[in-house]
Amino acid sequence: MARPDGRAADQLRPVTLSRSWSIHPEGSVLVEFGNTRVLCTASVTEGVPRWRKGSGLGWVTAEYAMLPRATNTRGDRESVKGKVGGRTQEISRLIGRSLRACIDLKALGENSIVLDCDVLQADGGTRTAAITGAYVALHDAVGWLAERKSLAGKIDKVMHRSIQAVSVGIVEGEPRLDLMYLEDVAAEVDMNVVCTGDGDFVEVQGTGEDGVFRRDQLDALLDLAVAGCVDLAAAQQKALAS
Repeated sequence: MARPDGRAADQLRPVTLSRSWSIHPEGSVLVEFGNTRVLCTASVTEGVPRWRKGSGLGWVTAEYAMLPRATNTRGDRESVKGKVGGRTQEISRLIGRSLRACIDLKALGENSIVLDCDVLQADGGTRTAAITGAYVALHDAVGWLAERKSLAGKIDKVMHRSIQAVSVGIVEGEPRLDLMYLEDVAAEVDMNVVCTGDGDFVEVQGTGEDGVFRRDQLDALLDLAVAGCVDLAAAQQKALAS
């Protein structure tokens, strides 16, 4: 069945990872999945949260937010509302968990890296784009620590695996990779999959939006996601080599 943008069912949108997009953070990447654009920055600070002090371990955490006009109608800033929404908290925690799966926190010493993922333009898959871009920003921040002799080990040992994420879903009965907004809102099954560069899973979030789904459909979606993450891993490595 034809997709809104003419892609094949197993095809990613055009993916771009632009490093050093912002001049101030220790790592910054503008990640684009088609019309979805997310600015990911990585900020290094000395010290760790109070509950972590004295452990000798570093910390990696994340915050996610959308600009007021990232979508087709304006949304109020959560800072103005005075309360962070549940969706925002959920996605922030997902990004943090995902990126902690790729780094040796002991090698950071008692330093923290905060990943800020700000959605500039949303067209589906903002959380998966954020994770994919945040990995590259984190890698650059770790490189910054290494240049200053503040890293206990080589970068490729500290960042011991790559992390990517992609959305998949069943739309009009067809398993599809990397859903844009028009597909996301119409999906019978919606899933976000976080993988390592070796094809292992970090997290799988899946829901039957319109009823239930079968085991063979789940397997088909996971196969699509893993194949998509292989391509995203290649895009990350290409960006890091540039």
